[in-house]
Amino acid sequence: MKPPAGTLRAPRPDLLQPAEVARLGGLEVVTEGIVEGYLAGLHRSPRRGFSVEFAEHRQYQPGDDPRYVDWKLLGRTDRLYLKQFEEETNLRAMLVVDASASMAWRGDPLRLTKLDYATRLAAALAMVLLRQRDATGLVTFDEAVRTMLPARVRAGQWPMLANALAATAPGQGTAADVALTQVVGALRRRGMVVLISDLLLDRDLTLKALRFLRHRGHQVLVIHVADPAELDLARGDETRFRDPESGKAVTLAPSDWGDAYRETVRGVVRAWGTACRAAGVRYALVPTDLPFGPALQRALSA
Repeated sequence: MKPPAGTLRAPRPDLLQPAEVARLGGLEVVTEGIVEGYLAGLHRSPRRGFSVEFAEHRQYQPGDDPRYVDWKLLGRTDRLYLKQFEEETNLRAMLVVDASASMAWRGDPLRLTKLDYATRLAAALAMVLLRQRDATGLVTFDEAVRTMLPARVRAGQWPMLANALAATAPGQGTAADVALTQVVGALRRRGMVVLISDLLLDRDLTLKALRFLRHRGHQVLVIHVADPAELDLARGDETRFRDPESGKAVTLAPSDWGDAYRETVRGVVRAWGTACRAAGVRYALVPTDLPFGPALQRALSA
């Protein structure tokens, strides 16, 4: 049955659609390595406990709980040993969102700006993390850190994160290395750091900061947000292009430079992916015309 005339509405790009929210319920964030936390969750812990997966035996000592004695081993060897298990734990995750001036750009008025897309993607990821009882925090930055919310898993954490993301306005320059360095102080135990940015920043300094996070034992994921118009320059007449952060401008005809531009952008994307993987950092390119559910699936499977 067709709906009455005049009731059809175009989907609002600034909202998570119901189908996308439903897809988030099937997503899980599972780290590749070991994390440290307090609550039961999905991730392996370095601490020994008695919960799920067998780890090793330990000789019985007076006062140990007899429920964890390995009675079969006692029958075979006449020795008392306890079974120890890998204790699952909650993850402590920090979402680091780039709010620099270049993030305010979009190539089509019907699309979200990169910042609007990044903040909504971060809110969706926070929802997935908090649903699985992972402590989640937030850092927003441009040339300085603008917002820092500690990683917590308490009730009301998601609305707090969502409100902070909704209030995030584009700033000026970009200094991701400063923000990532402050994350080290905010995550005192090994956890997960997710950088969401258009990566129009100092590549060497950013990679140095990402490698430092890996050195400290954190799992790191980089979500490279890009407007489709940045990835493939549309052909057209002579146009003036201006960098929103430096103010530098250039005038050229996209029809003449489109192929060279496309190859350059592909080279930059490949270079980011190669450098991240070499540093043990997961990397995913996400265009802003990709719905949020598939975008998160792509990022979390990177």
